Amino acid sequence: MYPMTEDKGWSPYLAGALSGLVTIFSVWISGYFLGASTTFVRVAGMIEEIVDPEKIKGMDYFIKFVPHIDWQVMLLIGIFIGSLIAATTSKTFRLKGVPDMWERRFGKSPIKRGLVAFTGGIIAMFGARLADG
Repeated sequence: MYPMTEDKGWSPYLAGALSGLVTIFSVWISGYFLGASTTFVRVAGMIEEIVDPEKIKGMDYFIKFVPHIDWQVMLLIGIFIGSLIAATTSKTFRLKGVPDMWERRFGKSPIKRGLVAFTGGIIAMFGARLADG
């Protein structure tokens, strides 16, 4: 039914090509490139607005970019749902604290894995925001 490789996962070539087409159509139709880093900042702003609405009113970034649900938030929700559908239809979905490759290289500690993933996420987000993306 779905284009899958021998290990029942999606072909990375097909998935990459489809992602490229989505990017092309996104720019062509809306004039916007796909991105996620701004969405994380806006969602943090929406959460902050719930917790302390007065604090967010004084933040320059949120005065310029009002936190709201837009196409980028919907894109991230779609990515989550799409990856869940792909994993379940290929029968590769499983909950694991530590992926097999990580376990072979660095051991079974989910705390170590979480700290490294969190640190990597901070570095990637910093770079993306630095590049204004």
